Amino acid sequence: MNVHVLQHVAFEGLGSIDRWLKTHGVRLSYTRVFANDPLPALDGVDMLIAMGGPMSVNDDAELPWLRPEKQCVREAVARDIPVLGVCLGAQLIASALGTRVVRNPVQEIGWFPIHAVSASQPTFHFPSECVVFHWHGETFDLPDGAERLATSAGCENQAFQVGRHVIGLQFHLETTPETARAMVEHCRGELMPGPYVQTEEELRAVPALRYEAINRLMDDVLAYLSRAGG
Repeated sequence: MNVHVLQHVAFEGLGSIDRWLKTHGVRLSYTRVFANDPLPALDGVDMLIAMGGPMSVNDDAELPWLRPEKQCVREAVARDIPVLGVCLGAQLIASALGTRVVRNPVQEIGWFPIHAVSASQPTFHFPSECVVFHWHGETFDLPDGAERLATSAGCENQAFQVGRHVIGLQFHLETTPETARAMVEHCRGELMPGPYVQTEEELRAVPALRYEAINRLMDDVLAYLSRAGG
């Protein structure tokens, strides 16, 4: 399986996704937009993964790579290539499919629960409630035909699925202690007091078992999408 990753900043890498891909013998390629890498030709790409970043998908004027990246995502969806979007990546999918990305009423930064939503079509199933890692200030409307998979007290649309091949996650299941530290170090200016913002001390005090739980859930998402591409 050939997996291509859209990476937006150096400090937001694959986290636990990297381990799953290596365990399954995946051939991995990257577009590192911060290094001006070219976008992929989608022929031969079996899965596209769009990672997070601190920018907004609405910054087209300031970030000239956004429009062609959205077109790449749109084309992958049209070809039924499995697509996974994480945080900014989920917002990219939503924007590429023609729906709004706007400021969320509150920032969500830290470990807070999400709740599964029953879908009308067969979809990936989240646990009825689980605590996951968040770091975002924007949210999206659901694309046409999308099923909401999860919600939270701080953000209505936490995860969605389009057809069998596309999943967008507003939260981070791939986070490891190392990637969490990197996000704190590069984005600690966003840790402003709020009802869904934890302090740096709280973020750094999370036990390893909590990371392991969300990483297992990310493994399940990747397994689901890899079967979709089979």
